Amino acid sequence: MSSNGAATHKFNPNFTQAVINATGPNVSPRVRKITASFIRHLHDFARENEITVDEWMAGVELMNEAGRMSDDKRNEGQLVSDIFGLETLVDEITYKLASDAQDEPTATAILGPFWRKDAPLKAMGDTIVSGIESKDRTWMHGTVTDFTTGKPVEGAVLDVWHTAPNGLYEQQDPNQPDMNLRGRFTTGKNGKYDFYCLRPVPYPIPFDGPAGKLLQALDRHPYRPAHIHFILTAPGYKPIVTQIFDRSSKYIDDDAVFAVKDSLLVDFKPCQGDPKADFELPYDFKMATYEDAKKHSVVGSTEASGSAI
Repeated sequence: MSSNGAATHKFNPNFTQAVINATGPNVSPRVRKITASFIRHLHDFARENEITVDEWMAGVELMNEAGRMSDDKRNEGQLVSDIFGLETLVDEITYKLASDAQDEPTATAILGPFWRKDAPLKAMGDTIVSGIESKDRTWMHGTVTDFTTGKPVEGAVLDVWHTAPNGLYEQQDPNQPDMNLRGRFTTGKNGKYDFYCLRPVPYPIPFDGPAGKLLQALDRHPYRPAHIHFILTAPGYKPIVTQIFDRSSKYIDDDAVFAVKDSLLVDFKPCQGDPKADFELPYDFKMATYEDAKKHSVVGSTEASGSAI
């Protein structure tokens, strides 16, 4: 306290508000709200921890390095965000259903940094596996339905991708064919889908960039449990970006990017009578119409775009 009883401040008490006030009059209300909140939290963080110029520059360089490493095959900035759990938190905020809903669409999960646009279009019953011999060949099948009516969804496109047994997505591995272990399948009138893939394996997220440096600084491991990625789209329905996880996989309870949800755990069953498959994986997807999504407080868009790659 000063001699006249007024509170004293170690740092300029008017600076943050001056930065917020610099926002122009024609900014949208949403941008104004988000920006003001972001500036307040960011400035409070810097003051609370007394961030030095050297520490600030280290953070700037980490962001710059993430940008330099990012391209159409790898999004290092998104990977850094995933390590902090931000994408999973935003996913929860965006797609949380009303607590009194009697049923739910398939739960969402993070997109991750390795989705690629325009995966090959394939016929039902095709395989997404090329040039890999494995004892984990899997026949995956199920039905895409309307979560409210239970009726099959015609014209639903399932965009699927996962790693090879060596834990690498094809764009990380020069020995895999381009677009290997990726495919898009479109449902017919019965809403059913089926294709062949591999039983996935746990793998470390890339450790050769700023995301890896962060994990080392935090004394954390880089591993993700075994999972398969999906994006589902259908006319009139909210897109679903999700992952399904092998219940028996290591790291289910300790995912490096915090994406596991109980409703997305699956069981791979031994496959009988199919020479093309060692395992069978049945899984049904439930989609919400835009109107139903509105009723049940599902907001935002799960549509993947080039900026999410």
